[in-house]
Amino acid sequence: MKKTKLPGGNISLKTKKTEDPLVMAWLNAQSNLMDSFRYLVEKEITLNGVRNLQAYIPMERTNLQDSPDAWGAAYRQITTDRQQLAATIEEEEEEEAAEEEAEEIDDGDIEAWS
Repeated sequence: MKKTKLPGGNISLKTKKTEDPLVMAWLNAQSNLMDSFRYLVEKEITLNGVRNLQAYIPMERTNLQDSPDAWGAAYRQITTDRQQLAATIEEEEEEEAAEEEAEEIDDGDIEAWS
């Protein structure tokens, strides 16, 4: 008998030895894999309710590599992620520089400006 999953309990996942490289790229791109899965589950429930997907998805699916836009979408996402990361790093560096500059001002400087 299948064990009922409870909140806070563990679930185990295993990739196939023949897993599509794009699936592996997606998995490796996640900073919080469980939260990413949770988001996808929430979207599925919102669109279709609670159901056993095995009754709806085909046993054999086309290779993602064959999808004309799969690599393009993956590349665009990686590019967007890199741009966001670069912007965040630049913003943090600017904040640190402003903090360092503010720390360099001492009471003597303030008196000299008066």
